[in-house]
Amino acid sequence: MKLLFVADPLHTFKTYKDSTFAMMREAAARGHELWACEPHDIVWQRGGQVQAQARRIALTDDVHDWFDELEAAELALAAVDAVLMRKDPPFDAEYLYTTHLLTQAEREGARVFNKPQALREHPEKLAILEFPLYIAPTLVTRSIDAVRAFHATHKDIILKPLDGMGGMGIFRVRDDGLNLGSIAETLTKDGQQTIMVQQFLPAIAQGDKRVLLIDGEPVPYALARIPQGGEVRGNLAAGGKGVAQPLSESDLAIARHLGPILAARGLLLVGLDIIGERLTEINVTSPTCFQEITQQTGWDVAKRFIDALEARVQAA
Repeated sequence: MKLLFVADPLHTFKTYKDSTFAMMREAAARGHELWACEPHDIVWQRGGQVQAQARRIALTDDVHDWFDELEAAELALAAVDAVLMRKDPPFDAEYLYTTHLLTQAEREGARVFNKPQALREHPEKLAILEFPLYIAPTLVTRSIDAVRAFHATHKDIILKPLDGMGGMGIFRVRDDGLNLGSIAETLTKDGQQTIMVQQFLPAIAQGDKRVLLIDGEPVPYALARIPQGGEVRGNLAAGGKGVAQPLSESDLAIARHLGPILAARGLLLVGLDIIGERLTEINVTSPTCFQEITQQTGWDVAKRFIDALEARVQAA
């Protein structure tokens, strides 16, 4: 197959932990052709198809110079076997515009994973609202008064922006309410920007678990990202320690309920974030943790993903 990865700049990849790299490595081992571009490389013009100025690459054994560029060419997205949208957040206006171009490419016959319409309809913080039985007490608002009222009820809370990743912009306010007003004003930009507020979950001490769904089926191991050094955030980007562990019964219950629903919407790969028994996020843009799970358990996540991708393409 000819695969086009829409991703961040290749030179920024941390290949020892990058899940997109793990996908590429498995695909290359099977003889698939690898192409890569960035979102700004995608264009459309009346009378033509959605195109990308892309580079064909080959992987090397050098951990630093990990790829060779074999050629550069303008590719019609409909002419490749699969387009993998792996651009990291933020989910800003430019990301949204890229999904619209990818939807146009689908109209022309392209096969895009994850489906761009599903990416638009599942913002990673807000997607949990569809599944209220699995989530902690949660408030979505731009009202500072509403934040204060939520804190008065729940005492110990987490506040976070809707467009962050890697734990960026997350604050905890305990029952003393210290700095609540300042934090709420900053995150909402004085009531102009919507945020999410959730009851603090003490189970974060045991880790913020990443549960991967591949074509609706859960990977049997989660990566528990455990906060370190007094941090409230377990995200690996915020210094959390990743520990792979078998899925708990509650993890499985959530995964088995959400998996078929999300897969039917064109989400081939999903990362559920679970603290204790509560769902906190549904990650659809560029879910990670492939390499950490595989290295610690031997369960080959990338192999399972490429199996699922091949099956989807063959069935199209």
